[in-house]
Amino acid sequence: MTARRIAVLGTGYVGLTTGACLASLGHRVVCADVDAAKVARLERGEVDMLESGLAELVADGLASGRLGFVVGSPTAVGEAEMVFLCVPTPMASDGGADLAVVESVIREVGHLLSSECVLVTKSTVPVGTSARVAELVRRDDVAVVSNPEFLREGSAVHDFLHPDRIVVGSNDHAAARRVAELYAELEAPTVLTDAASAELVKYAANCLLATKLAYVNALAEVCEHRGADIADVTAGMDSDREVGRSFLRPGPGWGGSCLPKDTHALLRISESVGVDFALLRAVISANARQRERMVTKIADTCGTGDPGSLSGVRLGVLGLTFKAGTDDLRDSPALSVVSLLARHGAELRAYDPALRGDEPRLEGVATLVDDPYQAVKGAAGIVVLTEWPEFRELDWSRLAAMLDGSVVVDTRNHLDPRQPQAAGVSWHGLGRPSPPR
Repeated sequence: MTARRIAVLGTGYVGLTTGACLASLGHRVVCADVDAAKVARLERGEVDMLESGLAELVADGLASGRLGFVVGSPTAVGEAEMVFLCVPTPMASDGGADLAVVESVIREVGHLLSSECVLVTKSTVPVGTSARVAELVRRDDVAVVSNPEFLREGSAVHDFLHPDRIVVGSNDHAAARRVAELYAELEAPTVLTDAASAELVKYAANCLLATKLAYVNALAEVCEHRGADIADVTAGMDSDREVGRSFLRPGPGWGGSCLPKDTHALLRISESVGVDFALLRAVISANARQRERMVTKIADTCGTGDPGSLSGVRLGVLGLTFKAGTDDLRDSPALSVVSLLARHGAELRAYDPALRGDEPRLEGVATLVDDPYQAVKGAAGIVVLTEWPEFRELDWSRLAAMLDGSVVVDTRNHLDPRQPQAAGVSWHGLGRPSPPR
């Protein structure tokens, strides 16, 4: 493998993980960000985000001299053989991806790129972005390549270093091969394709995962009405190799930084070319309904069945991040459910092991406490919204003694129902019968 000089523009989840991992593979990497205070922290090896193994990888990169940080994109790109765009592409008002930051960075650095440099879009971008980037750069000596990321928050480092596949797309096949060679040490299956196909892969994969989640959530609701057990149903489905076992666990809805944005973006892409993607529209609608259904389920167990009956009812909430292993609250289904509960008048105290101190998104919604037992003290019921492993280790005898009520609503089917039941607390999951006490 030839070690390359690489610039990574942006130090969010994708950018920092990409930079640190490429440095660990032997490349010389400079990561740039507009936030000078953040760059100063990273230069000291301080990683703000909760991401397993990332702080250690950054420290190793700094110690080896293969990883560095600078303020501003122009400072990073001058000597780079490859420049990775890892900047935000948030959802625009029309549901599509907002490429304002991407275009701004290209205008800023396009004329500074070295001859024969490869410009790589790592951020999730809609079909046609590579062509748009090339149009903005206006340089025949700079190739544009799409190299979408497939990183899950909480396991991003592992996903980067142990990928299921590497996807690289460009109309310049030699440039695409150069980018693919960066990952040669990983020995992962590589898909070399055109730019448009590579750009569509990420959306196609994420929207299918969102569809599976919406499907299993609806299936769990059917189970509740017909007395079936979703755990047994999905176990039977898991055995079919053509179905697969991933993303077949019910929950309060999907969320995070990718699935909501990517489903809306693909829907917008489809509409722009006259394709009625009714299935994807239904998936998005079903996800919104799932969050409302969680509130109704909580009202059924802690109120009188109507969400309005939760007014003045105190609930202890366990988990707020969109999934365990991360401190990310972006489009968290847990936070959405908590907000809906507060809107119906419930009094909420919440605990999440990844959150400490002030959290502005909880203001007027819930009181954040530093201990799970403090969260449930005096509550009419407990609501589990994030699948943190430590929730399976709670002392249910102690919890039962602190509760005013005797109910736990487990929206992740995360707990062993026998533990709360043995302490006299009724367990209610999704699509599963509540075991007798």
